[in-house]
Amino acid sequence: MSLMKKPTILIFAILMSVFFVFATTKNNAASKVITASAVKPVTTENSENASALFSELHLTEAGLNQAVFNSALQGLHKLDEEGAIPKDDIITIVDFSQPSSQKRLYVLDLENKRILFNTLVAHGRNSGTLWTKSFSNQASSLKSSPGFYVTEDTYVGSNGYSLRLNGLEKNINDNAMNRAIVIHGAPYVDQSAINSLGFLGRSWGCPAVPVSKNKAIINTIKGGTCLFIYSPDKNYTERSVLLNS
Repeated sequence: MSLMKKPTILIFAILMSVFFVFATTKNNAASKVITASAVKPVTTENSENASALFSELHLTEAGLNQAVFNSALQGLHKLDEEGAIPKDDIITIVDFSQPSSQKRLYVLDLENKRILFNTLVAHGRNSGTLWTKSFSNQASSLKSSPGFYVTEDTYVGSNGYSLRLNGLEKNINDNAMNRAIVIHGAPYVDQSAINSLGFLGRSWGCPAVPVSKNKAIINTIKGGTCLFIYSPDKNYTERSVLLNS
């Protein structure tokens, strides 16, 4: 073999080694992204797994529609890919296709396949009475905003212990922080209100929960979990990038 060929072969071998290490590292990194959470194998990309998880959580018995659950997983998966959800093992679903007289808030542990909370939740005063019919992203509207949120930090305000919410859907709920849309406890979120009014008491747009469960719910979902407020309103379902991409 000539002396001219040896350096060429050596350089080629080095380049191939570097390429192999890069490819292996890249594949390993991709693998970690795909399998980092128990959520990813059960997204709507695999409807059989999503259906299995829905059954294991016994969500039919709890009153949640599987289409709502699938939409929640779909959005969670996309947001997780974008790095918008630091803690993807827990998701909170508020199902505004149900009347306020029903327990339509669900906090789900997707990793351990458990319903952590299933309770009453209020909608905005101007969004309707028994049913949540009207939505807004505008300040002072006293209406709820549907869509995907990420939970932020806690504070103690006029409604006691509260949890800030950051709306992630542009022109749908991204004004939530400015509107002070938060999770807090409220005495009107109680069966007694339903018994006397025929519907749950209403907030100024916040997904308010029972005072007795407020602290426990907030401490479970604070600091970077996903909240999905579902509405069957076409003005939301047809505009949501997360549900239509």
